[in-house]
Amino acid sequence: MDLVKKDKSLVIKVLSTISLPIGILILMTMMVIPLPAMLLDVFFTSNILISLIVLMVALQTFKPLDFSSFPTVLLFATVLRLGLNVASTRIVLSEGHTGTDAAGNVIEAFGNFVIGSDYVVGIFVFAILIIINLVVITKGAGRVSEVSARFTLDAMPGKQMAIDADLGAGILSPEEAKEKRESIEKEADFYGAMDGASKFVKGDAIAAILILVINVVGGLIIGTTQHDLSFTNAAENYVILSVGDGLVAQIPSLLLAMATAVIVTRISSNFDLSDQISNEVGMTKAWFPAAGVLLLIGFIPGMPNLLFIVSAFCAGGIGYYLFKKGKNDEIEENLKIEEENNNEEKDIINLNEIADNSSISIQLGYGLIKLVDKDNTGPLISRVTGVRRQVSIDLGFIIPSVRITDDLNLGADEYTIKLGHTIVGQNQVFPDKLLAIPGSESDVKITGIEVKDPSFNMDAVWIDRHNKDKAETSGYMIVTPEAVIATHLNQLLVKHSGDLIGQDEVQDLLDNLQKSSPKLVETVIPKILPLNQLTGILKILLAESVPITDLKRVLELLSNINISKMSIIEISEIIRPALVGLLIQKICPINKELSVITLSPEMEQIIINALKEKNNSGISLDPLFTQNMLQAIAKAYETASSQGDNCILLTSPIIRRDLANLIRQNIEDLNVLAFTELPETRKIKILATIENKKLEEKNK
Repeated sequence: MDLVKKDKSLVIKVLSTISLPIGILILMTMMVIPLPAMLLDVFFTSNILISLIVLMVALQTFKPLDFSSFPTVLLFATVLRLGLNVASTRIVLSEGHTGTDAAGNVIEAFGNFVIGSDYVVGIFVFAILIIINLVVITKGAGRVSEVSARFTLDAMPGKQMAIDADLGAGILSPEEAKEKRESIEKEADFYGAMDGASKFVKGDAIAAILILVINVVGGLIIGTTQHDLSFTNAAENYVILSVGDGLVAQIPSLLLAMATAVIVTRISSNFDLSDQISNEVGMTKAWFPAAGVLLLIGFIPGMPNLLFIVSAFCAGGIGYYLFKKGKNDEIEENLKIEEENNNEEKDIINLNEIADNSSISIQLGYGLIKLVDKDNTGPLISRVTGVRRQVSIDLGFIIPSVRITDDLNLGADEYTIKLGHTIVGQNQVFPDKLLAIPGSESDVKITGIEVKDPSFNMDAVWIDRHNKDKAETSGYMIVTPEAVIATHLNQLLVKHSGDLIGQDEVQDLLDNLQKSSPKLVETVIPKILPLNQLTGILKILLAESVPITDLKRVLELLSNINISKMSIIEISEIIRPALVGLLIQKICPINKELSVITLSPEMEQIIINALKEKNNSGISLDPLFTQNMLQAIAKAYETASSQGDNCILLTSPIIRRDLANLIRQNIEDLNVLAFTELPETRKIKILATIENKKLEEKNK
């Protein structure tokens, strides 16, 4: 059975491949060799069937590229119709004197159907059909094709730049970007081809007018001069034949013009043209309606009923064959997939089921899926992309892509943010509401769901969207749900930036720097410092919010110091002063005084003494002393923040690192700098000095 099926499939493929060349040869033959009237009837009926099929396929497509072979099909259909016009004109002029059935039953039936008993009315009706086709549909379709081609070509650079931007931002993979570029190129090719193909339809409509005039005038001359017919008899024969011939050609032309208009208002393939056309035209939804239309025509009185009914059943049979073939292919595909699944060992677990290599991921509850569209667009996607871009610029390396997935284990309105497999943030947003954060002048309380802002732990309330104007008037800051998630993500990316950079990211930075400073990179890496140690140093700097945007400066410093027998912690402390200016300019503008909190000399001395007894677990301070000191620093920091001051804690370089580790565990956003790290020209403003006496008085 399998062998029979393969042989049958091979025969069908061979027939499909040779059918197009044979069809073109038949067209050429029709223009040269006289055809019998019966064969002409078959060709005219087939021409109507082809036009109906093309129109139905055009109606079933959702985008132009679904029928990318349409311009070529339109060319062949037009040539077929013109070939039939040549063949019918030959018979009309040579045999028209014998009667109105000289050119076959189809032409005679269409001529009598339009003209009836009044030649003048019949000619005017035919003229109206020509005007509808030429002036309305054909001209409109041609204009749409021309404008679409122009706009598509003009938009190509912008679309390609958008793809490059999405690729750089990590939204698209290289394979997806390549596929989108190919789609844009195919779209431009298609509209360019349609702009030319629409001229075929226009030329065909004009040719129909000229052929009608030639048939009528030529027939009258030939009938009266060569066959001794009276003018009345000649007019009766040749006008019916000419109008019938023009109408039989004009109906398919009108259908194709409509198909052209449909396809341009809504191009290459991996198959040859025969396979491409047969695959796209072989649609059950196209053949069954076409068969129904032919069947209706077959029941019209005066038509060659048997021919149209037989053609209708043939078209229906083809449609039924395609339907069964599609069903069988689907069943075979399902059986093949099921067989492959059964052949796999049941105890094998796919690694993709347990391993997620995403550096950053956001899991959404099912109620938040509306924030992300199916085609990777939506408000949350654009927000996350903007956050990645800005954080990458601020920190000096490309933040890895953020994977957004749904998680049915979460509540409907919950989300989590993971770095690797570790959850670093979790909260709740309401997609149909807005988060209102009260300002300093907000004195009106708005009803809603009272919460804490996940990013800054500020009091906030989720309000209905129709209360937005009222909240803004009352001094509240309004934040959308996607902005809440994006801001939370931004805070966590900055906080954990040291965990996001690895050797691959550092190597990318070195490769980029090597383009402008090849000798510097070659001198330092790996001769002075291996890649893994450089990565460790950059991790330490980022953990304390020091940007690494000036990697060239980092390598220059490393090339000028003796780092043998030094740990990466000691190396990072040495190069910090040259880089910390990048952090300071983020905290406070250069033309503004830098607000600082300091420790009294007595307190610093207590910490220095504790460092002398330092063990592997860190400095050992009196718990009560530590608690009171941290509370005093936190209070001073909150006071400064409420007044709009971004401040730092300034201390001795001896205790800076250990104190920074202690502070970071309790006050995340407060940066600790040493006196030696401040630029000499930078003015400072001391907001508070933490003294041991005040702490002792507080304890008493």
